[in-house]
Amino acid sequence: MNNPSIISNPAGLKTLFQEELNETYHSIYGAYQESKHVFIASGLHYFWEHEKPISTSILEIGFGTGLNAMLSLLEAREHKLAINYHSYETLPLSYSLVQALEYQQYWSEQNEQDFKKMHECEWDKSVKITNNFELLKINKSILNTAPESHYHLIYFDAFAPNKQAELWSEEVFKSMFNSLYPGGILVTYTAKGEVRRTLKSVGFEVERIDGPPGKRHMLRARKPQ
Repeated sequence: MNNPSIISNPAGLKTLFQEELNETYHSIYGAYQESKHVFIASGLHYFWEHEKPISTSILEIGFGTGLNAMLSLLEAREHKLAINYHSYETLPLSYSLVQALEYQQYWSEQNEQDFKKMHECEWDKSVKITNNFELLKINKSILNTAPESHYHLIYFDAFAPNKQAELWSEEVFKSMFNSLYPGGILVTYTAKGEVRRTLKSVGFEVERIDGPPGKRHMLRARKPQ
């Protein structure tokens, strides 16, 4: 695929647009707001509140702009909790392209250096970004390989089901289910009935909860204890 282009909503908030899929990387209502609601508040905070872990292992499907990873790093720093973060991505983006999205308005210059390090660090190698955040970017498709580790939390942030249906299949969600520890959580921005039914079919307990700005609902799934 070609590199995505940058588009803006009427409020001036920017996101990436992949012309070949006719799809944006994040909500046109705001990437930061969407990521904070779907993956941090409904995923990471929810897990921490219920499990109270010392460390958390996270699997992300779709590293994309790195925003979900960066927000998780900031949470790890604020709460002084360790995060081991693995992310699958087949279409890496350059730091210079992502920098033009102006996410740096949401954090300090020091934090921006951590964000840059995330984008420029080697792929397929575990790298310590900060003292309590370790990142492994995996340059493979989840369709071709099963996760080798077990995780507490999955951020399922692939392109929409009607754009890349193969990533939302029963086979993929079975792999996600198997990669979670009992009690582990999967969160995703969609609330489509077909996705909810597929998650249930592989063993997840699924709830439809309030969505981010511009979306009524999203899904949170839990692997039973």
